Amino acid sequence: MLLGRCDASQLVSRRVIKGWEGRYFEDFEPGDVYVHPYGRTVTEADNVWFTLLTMNPNEIHVNVDYSRETEWGRPLVNSTLTLAIVLGLSVPDVSQNAINLGFEEVRFPNPVFAGDTLYAQSEVLEKRESRSRPEMGIVKVRTIGYNQNGVPVVEFTRTVLVWKRDFAPRRKLMERRTKLAEERS
Repeated sequence: MLLGRCDASQLVSRRVIKGWEGRYFEDFEPGDVYVHPYGRTVTEADNVWFTLLTMNPNEIHVNVDYSRETEWGRPLVNSTLTLAIVLGLSVPDVSQNAINLGFEEVRFPNPVFAGDTLYAQSEVLEKRESRSRPEMGIVKVRTIGYNQNGVPVVEFTRTVLVWKRDFAPRRKLMERRTKLAEERS
């Protein structure tokens, strides 16, 4: 059926289904592991642009001739790009409704090269109520990013301040948008 006018015989019962909103404080449980659904292949352009954008003068990231003289024989992907991509892969499950408070124990056990595809998973380590913000809670997670071969390339722990469901700005926005969709159905 094309969008637009239709007669009564074409009408179908429609349901309005909200999309994924991310987790709220109540949804986190220590010991839970989230296998983040997306992967991201890192390109040479990603690496060069990120390295230049951040004004990193280390030629290991942008000079093929220089990199041939290293043990890897080719440019390494900038480690902070690796961190940023893996962090981004974890956002829908960990911090869609949160604010970062800090990072700890960031390690890069193996290099990333252009053409590698990155994946991630996070484990909930701790959760507690916020003492200063009763509408939020504090969650600590350990995230591991790995390449297409399952080789870990970045590991870090981060702490986030997460909205409780009844107070979350996203929840209020989704309620308004859902009501509008139901009215238009």
